[in-house]
Amino acid sequence: MDFALSDAQLEWRDHCHNFAVETMRPAALRYDRDQQVPWDVLREARARGLHGLEAVGRMARDPDGLSAAIYAEEMHWGCAGIALAMSASWLAATAILSAGTQEQVARWLPECYGVGDEIQLAALAVTEPAAGSDVHSLRTSARHDRDGWVLDGNKVLISNAGVAEVNVVVATVDRSLGAAGQATFVVPRGTPGLSFGPNLDKLGVRASPTAELSLQDCRIPEENLLGGPDRLAKRMERAQGGNPAAASEVLTAFEATRPLVGAGAVGLTRAAYEWTADRLADSPAGIALLRQSGTQQFLAEVATEIDAARLLVWRAAWMGRRGLATRNGEGSMSKLKAADVAVWATSSLMDLFGPEAARGDNPLQKFFRDAKVFQIFEGTAQIQRQVISGLQLKEARRRRVEMAGKDAGGNAGATS
Repeated sequence: MDFALSDAQLEWRDHCHNFAVETMRPAALRYDRDQQVPWDVLREARARGLHGLEAVGRMARDPDGLSAAIYAEEMHWGCAGIALAMSASWLAATAILSAGTQEQVARWLPECYGVGDEIQLAALAVTEPAAGSDVHSLRTSARHDRDGWVLDGNKVLISNAGVAEVNVVVATVDRSLGAAGQATFVVPRGTPGLSFGPNLDKLGVRASPTAELSLQDCRIPEENLLGGPDRLAKRMERAQGGNPAAASEVLTAFEATRPLVGAGAVGLTRAAYEWTADRLADSPAGIALLRQSGTQQFLAEVATEIDAARLLVWRAAWMGRRGLATRNGEGSMSKLKAADVAVWATSSLMDLFGPEAARGDNPLQKFFRDAKVFQIFEGTAQIQRQVISGLQLKEARRRRVEMAGKDAGGNAGATS
C-alpha cells in the first residue's frame, strides 16, 4: 500500500491548482453573481488541456484512478459553480460510455465536449418532479413506433439544460419492471418536441446553469437508444424472469461518478479551511483567536475530517479504476462523508468570523452556499445511507451463506 502520489500525478495536481488560482478564483464571485455560463473560463481550460476529450483521456489513463479525483478537488477548490459547469458533461459522457455501443460512443462522446477550439456541453436528464433520488419512479415515457422512439415527460433541476448540445435522457419503456424497464436515449439540441425552462436562481453553484427539460411528442431515431434495441430487450427479458441484476443503467453511471462528487466536496472544504487559516493569521485579532485552545481544537478537527474524506474518495476511485466491486458501498461512502464534512465545516468556519462571514464579498458565505448541493445531487445524503446499509446487509448475508456452505461441507466430510 503506497499513499505517495506519482510524479505524473503531482505534476497534474500542480497544473490543475495553478489554473484554479490564476483563472477560476478571480472569476468566481462574478459568475456567482451573474449566474452565467463561464465560457471564457471554459475556453482557457480547453487551452490548458483541462477541458474536453484530451483531459478525459489523460485522467482515464491513470492506472491508479486518482487523476480524476485530483482534478475534481482542485477545480472545486477554485470555484464549485464553475467546476460543475466544466464537469457536468462528464455525467452524460459516463452514461454514454456505460450504455452505448462502440459506434454510439464514437458518435456522441465528442459531442459532449466539442472538438478542437469548439466548446460544447452535455446534460444528463434523470430527476423529475416526483422522482428525485428514487430513479425507480421515473414517469417520463418512451414508446416505440416504426419511425423510432417517442419521448414524453418533464425533467427538473438538470445541470446544463438549455445550453447542452447533447441531452442524455432516462425514460421508462415498461413501468411494470421498475428501473429494469428504463432505457437511456440521446436527444440532440434542436430536436422537435424538446424545450427548456429558464435558468433557475439557485442558492449555490450559481455559475452552473440548471433548468427544466420538457419532452412533448419528442421523436428520435432508433439509433439514439443507447445500447440498441437488442440489449434493451434482453435486459427486460431478464427482469421479467426475476433476475435482480437487470438494474437501471443510470445507476451504473452514478456509481462511477460519486467519488468525483466527493472529491469536489473535499476541494471546496479545503478552500474554506485554507482561506480561514490565512485570514486568521493576517490580523492581530485573528492571531489572538488562533491562540485559543478551542479554535485550535476546531481547526484540527476540520483538517482531520478533510483528510478522512479524501482517503475515502481515493479508495473508491482506486477501486473503480481496477474494476473492483464496491460491494460495501465504498462509492456512496465517499460522497456521503465528503458532503457532510463540507456542510458542517463551512457552516462552523463562518461562526469564527460572526457577521463578517455573511457579507456578499466574503468567500466563506459562498463556500457555505455551494456546499449544500453536495448533500443533494447524485443521490441525497439519506439515499446514500440507504445504499450503504443495503449493500452492507447484502454482503453480510453473502458471508453467512458462504460460511454455512463451508460448515456443511466440513460436517459432510467428517461424517463420511
